[in-house]
Amino acid sequence: MNITANLESIQQRIDAACQRAGRDPAGVQIVAVTKGHSPERVRQALELDLTVLGENRIQEAKVKIPLCPGGAQWHMIGHLQTNKARDAVRLFKMVESVDSLRLAEALNEQADKAARYLPVLIEVNIAGEASKFGYPPEVLLRELDTLNALPRLEIHGLMTMAPWTPEPEKVRPVFRRLRELKEECEQRLGAPLSQLSMGMSGDFEVAVEEGATLVRIGTALLGERHGPWRPPAGEVD
Repeated sequence: MNITANLESIQQRIDAACQRAGRDPAGVQIVAVTKGHSPERVRQALELDLTVLGENRIQEAKVKIPLCPGGAQWHMIGHLQTNKARDAVRLFKMVESVDSLRLAEALNEQADKAARYLPVLIEVNIAGEASKFGYPPEVLLRELDTLNALPRLEIHGLMTMAPWTPEPEKVRPVFRRLRELKEECEQRLGAPLSQLSMGMSGDFEVAVEEGATLVRIGTALLGERHGPWRPPAGEVD
Protein backbone atom coordinates (compact mmCIF):
# COMPACT_ATOMS: atom_id res chain seq x y z
CA MET A 1 0.00 0.00 0.00
CA ASN A 2 1.67 3.20 -1.21
CA ILE A 3 0.12 5.98 0.87
CA THR A 4 2.31 8.59 -0.82
CA ALA A 5 0.99 7.74 -4.27
CA ASN A 6 -2.57 7.58 -2.96
CA LEU A 7 -2.25 11.00 -1.37
CA GLU A 8 -0.81 12.52 -4.54
CA SER A 9 -3.70 11.14 -6.59
CA ILE A 10 -6.33 12.32 -4.09
CA GLN A 11 -4.79 15.78 -3.88
CA GLN A 12 -4.74 16.07 -7.67
CA ARG A 13 -8.42 15.13 -7.77
CA ILE A 14 -9.22 17.69 -5.05
CA ASP A 15 -7.28 20.34 -6.96
CA ALA A 16 -9.19 19.55 -10.16
CA ALA A 17 -12.55 19.65 -8.35
CA CYS A 18 -11.62 23.02 -6.83
CA GLN A 19 -10.67 24.35 -10.24
CA ARG A 20 -14.04 23.28 -11.64
CA ALA A 21 -15.80 25.02 -8.76
CA GLY A 22 -13.62 28.12 -8.72
CA ARG A 23 -12.28 27.34 -5.26
CA ASP A 24 -8.86 27.54 -3.62
CA PRO A 25 -7.61 23.99 -2.86
CA ALA A 26 -6.13 25.34 0.37
CA GLY A 27 -9.72 25.52 1.64
CA VAL A 28 -10.12 21.73 1.60
CA GLN A 29 -8.65 19.62 4.43
CA ILE A 30 -8.28 15.83 4.23
CA VAL A 31 -9.40 13.96 7.35
CA ALA A 32 -7.50 10.67 7.15
CA VAL A 33 -9.89 8.02 8.49
CA THR A 34 -7.77 5.63 10.54
CA LYS A 35 -10.56 3.26 11.62
CA GLY A 36 -9.21 -0.28 11.45
CA HIS A 37 -5.63 0.86 10.84
CA SER A 38 -2.64 0.45 13.12
CA PRO A 39 -0.53 3.09 14.90
CA GLU A 40 2.19 2.33 12.35
CA ARG A 41 -0.15 3.38 9.55
CA VAL A 42 -0.98 6.50 11.55
CA ARG A 43 2.73 7.28 11.80
CA GLN A 44 3.05 6.97 8.01
CA ALA A 45 0.15 9.38 7.56
CA LEU A 46 1.67 11.92 9.94
CA GLU A 47 4.97 11.77 8.06
CA LEU A 48 3.03 12.94 4.98
CA ASP A 49 1.62 15.90 6.94
CA LEU A 50 -1.82 14.30 7.24
CA THR A 51 -2.33 15.71 10.71
CA VAL A 52 -6.14 15.61 10.91
CA LEU A 53 -7.17 12.04 11.69
CA GLY A 54 -10.66 10.61 12.10
CA GLU A 55 -11.81 7.72 14.26
CA ASN A 56 -15.27 6.14 14.29
CA ARG A 57 -15.28 4.14 17.51
CA ILE A 58 -14.45 5.28 21.03
CA GLN A 59 -13.32 1.80 22.09
CA GLU A 60 -10.74 1.60 19.32
CA ALA A 61 -9.61 5.19 19.79
CA LYS A 62 -9.05 4.74 23.54
CA VAL A 63 -6.51 2.00 22.87
CA LYS A 64 -4.97 3.31 19.65
CA ILE A 65 -4.47 7.03 20.25
CA PRO A 66 -2.08 6.64 23.21
CA LEU A 67 0.09 4.36 21.03
CA CYS A 68 0.29 6.87 18.17
CA PRO A 69 2.84 9.65 17.69
CA GLY A 70 1.88 13.08 18.94
CA GLY A 71 1.07 16.01 16.71
CA ALA A 72 -2.24 14.75 15.33
CA GLN A 73 -5.59 16.49 15.57
CA TRP A 74 -8.05 13.68 16.26
CA HIS A 75 -11.67 14.06 15.14
CA MET A 76 -14.51 11.84 16.30
CA ILE A 77 -16.49 11.11 13.13
CA GLY A 78 -18.67 8.15 14.13
CA HIS A 79 -21.84 7.86 16.16
CA LEU A 80 -21.22 8.76 19.79
CA GLN A 81 -23.29 7.52 22.71
CA THR A 82 -23.90 9.98 25.52
CA ASN A 83 -22.21 7.70 28.05
CA LYS A 84 -18.98 8.03 26.02
CA ALA A 85 -18.99 11.85 26.11
CA ARG A 86 -16.27 11.98 28.78
CA ASP A 87 -13.93 9.86 26.67
CA ALA A 88 -14.68 11.93 23.58
CA VAL A 89 -13.82 15.19 25.35
CA ARG A 90 -10.57 13.66 26.60
CA LEU A 91 -9.46 12.11 23.30
CA PHE A 92 -10.62 14.40 20.50
CA LYS A 93 -9.92 17.93 19.36
CA MET A 94 -13.27 18.01 17.51
CA VAL A 95 -16.46 15.93 17.53
CA GLU A 96 -17.94 15.98 14.03
CA SER A 97 -20.93 13.80 14.83
CA VAL A 98 -23.16 15.69 17.26
CA ASP A 99 -26.53 14.30 16.24
CA SER A 100 -28.87 15.27 19.09
CA LEU A 101 -29.41 17.89 21.76
CA ARG A 102 -29.01 15.20 24.42
CA LEU A 103 -25.52 14.35 23.14
CA ALA A 104 -24.61 18.03 22.85
CA GLU A 105 -25.64 18.59 26.48
CA ALA A 106 -23.58 15.59 27.62
CA LEU A 107 -20.51 16.86 25.75
CA ASN A 108 -21.02 20.36 27.16
CA GLU A 109 -21.18 18.95 30.70
CA GLN A 110 -17.99 16.93 30.26
CA ALA A 111 -16.17 19.80 28.55
CA ASP A 112 -17.07 22.01 31.49
CA LYS A 113 -15.66 19.44 33.91
CA ALA A 114 -12.48 19.33 31.81
CA ALA A 115 -12.32 23.15 31.71
CA ARG A 116 -12.08 23.21 27.92
CA TYR A 117 -14.04 24.40 24.93
CA LEU A 118 -14.97 21.68 22.44
CA PRO A 119 -15.25 22.42 18.71
CA VAL A 120 -18.12 20.43 17.19
CA LEU A 121 -19.95 19.87 13.94
CA ILE A 122 -23.66 19.09 13.85
CA GLU A 123 -24.38 15.90 11.93
CA VAL A 124 -27.39 16.17 9.62
CA ASN A 125 -29.21 13.26 8.00
CA ILE A 126 -29.97 15.10 4.77
CA ALA A 127 -31.17 12.02 2.87
CA GLY A 128 -33.43 10.87 5.72
CA GLU A 129 -31.96 7.35 5.75
CA ALA A 130 -33.29 5.26 8.61
CA SER A 131 -29.94 3.46 8.86
CA LYS A 132 -27.98 6.66 9.53
CA PHE A 133 -27.73 9.02 12.48
CA GLY A 134 -28.05 12.78 12.29
CA TYR A 135 -30.47 15.62 12.79
CA PRO A 136 -33.37 16.01 10.38
CA PRO A 137 -32.81 19.48 8.90
CA GLU A 138 -36.05 20.92 10.28
CA VAL A 139 -35.25 19.70 13.82
CA LEU A 140 -31.77 21.23 13.65
CA LEU A 141 -33.24 24.60 12.71
CA ARG A 142 -35.65 24.36 15.65
CA GLU A 143 -32.93 23.48 18.15
CA LEU A 144 -30.09 25.56 16.73
CA ASP A 145 -30.38 28.40 19.23
CA THR A 146 -30.42 25.95 22.13
CA LEU A 147 -27.34 24.15 20.77
CA ASN A 148 -25.56 27.44 20.24
CA ALA A 149 -26.28 28.51 23.82
CA LEU A 150 -24.31 25.61 25.31
CA PRO A 151 -21.34 27.52 26.74
CA ARG A 152 -18.59 24.92 26.32
CA LEU A 153 -19.41 23.89 22.74
CA GLU A 154 -18.19 25.79 19.68
CA ILE A 155 -20.30 25.04 16.61
CA HIS A 156 -17.96 25.21 13.62
CA GLY A 157 -20.30 23.84 10.96
CA LEU A 158 -22.21 20.82 9.68
CA MET A 159 -21.44 17.23 8.69
CA THR A 160 -23.31 14.62 6.68
CA MET A 161 -22.92 11.11 5.31
CA ALA A 162 -24.41 10.71 1.85
CA PRO A 163 -26.09 7.47 0.75
CA TRP A 164 -23.68 5.03 -0.85
CA THR A 165 -23.89 4.83 -4.61
CA PRO A 166 -21.50 3.77 -7.39
CA GLU A 167 -22.50 6.98 -9.19
CA PRO A 168 -21.29 9.93 -7.07
CA GLU A 169 -23.23 12.44 -9.17
CA LYS A 170 -26.45 11.04 -7.67
CA VAL A 171 -25.56 12.38 -4.22
CA ARG A 172 -24.79 15.91 -5.39
CA PRO A 173 -28.21 17.12 -4.13
CA VAL A 174 -27.33 15.86 -0.63
CA PHE A 175 -24.11 17.89 -0.52
CA ARG A 176 -25.79 20.92 -2.05
CA ARG A 177 -28.58 20.81 0.52
CA LEU A 178 -26.06 20.65 3.39
CA ARG A 179 -24.34 23.76 2.04
CA GLU A 180 -27.70 25.53 1.77
CA LEU A 181 -28.59 24.44 5.31
CA LYS A 182 -25.29 25.83 6.57
CA GLU A 183 -26.21 29.16 5.01
CA GLU A 184 -29.61 29.05 6.72
CA CYS A 185 -27.91 28.34 10.05
CA GLU A 186 -25.50 31.22 9.52
CA GLN A 187 -28.43 33.58 8.93
CA ARG A 188 -30.14 32.42 12.12
CA LEU A 189 -26.99 32.68 14.20
CA GLY A 190 -25.78 35.89 12.63
CA ALA A 191 -22.28 34.41 12.40
CA PRO A 192 -20.30 32.37 9.86
CA LEU A 193 -19.84 28.61 10.14
CA SER A 194 -16.48 27.70 8.68
CA GLN A 195 -16.74 23.94 8.15
CA LEU A 196 -18.67 21.55 5.92
CA SER A 197 -17.58 17.96 6.48
CA MET A 198 -18.90 15.88 3.61
CA GLY A 199 -17.54 13.47 1.05
CA MET A 200 -15.70 10.17 1.49
CA SER A 201 -13.52 7.94 -0.66
CA GLY A 202 -16.19 7.34 -3.31
CA ASP A 203 -17.70 10.80 -3.66
CA PHE A 204 -15.33 13.46 -2.32
CA GLU A 205 -14.86 15.22 -5.66
CA VAL A 206 -18.58 16.03 -5.91
CA ALA A 207 -18.54 17.13 -2.27
CA VAL A 208 -15.63 19.49 -2.95
CA GLU A 209 -17.47 20.96 -5.93
CA GLU A 210 -20.41 21.64 -3.60
CA GLY A 211 -18.33 23.33 -0.91
CA ALA A 212 -16.79 20.69 1.37
CA THR A 213 -14.01 21.99 3.60
CA LEU A 214 -13.34 18.62 5.27
CA VAL A 215 -13.34 15.35 3.29
CA ARG A 216 -13.16 12.11 5.28
CA ILE A 217 -11.04 9.66 3.32
CA GLY A 218 -10.02 6.23 4.54
CA THR A 219 -9.86 3.35 2.05
CA ALA A 220 -8.71 5.40 -0.95
CA LEU A 221 -5.87 6.81 1.15
CA LEU A 222 -4.81 4.23 3.72
CA GLY A 223 -6.06 1.04 2.10
CA GLU A 224 -8.60 -1.64 2.91
CA ARG A 225 -9.61 -2.31 6.50
CA HIS A 226 -10.19 -5.72 8.02
CA GLY A 227 -12.44 -5.02 10.98
CA PRO A 228 -11.58 -2.99 14.09
CA TRP A 229 -7.89 -2.63 14.91
CA ARG A 230 -6.73 -4.38 18.08
CA PRO A 231 -3.24 -4.16 19.57
CA PRO A 232 -0.99 -7.21 19.67
CA ALA A 233 -1.07 -9.10 22.96
CA GLY A 234 1.10 -7.45 25.59
CA GLU A 235 1.19 -4.02 23.90
CA VAL A 236 -1.27 -2.50 26.33
CA ASP A 237 -2.34 -3.32 29.85
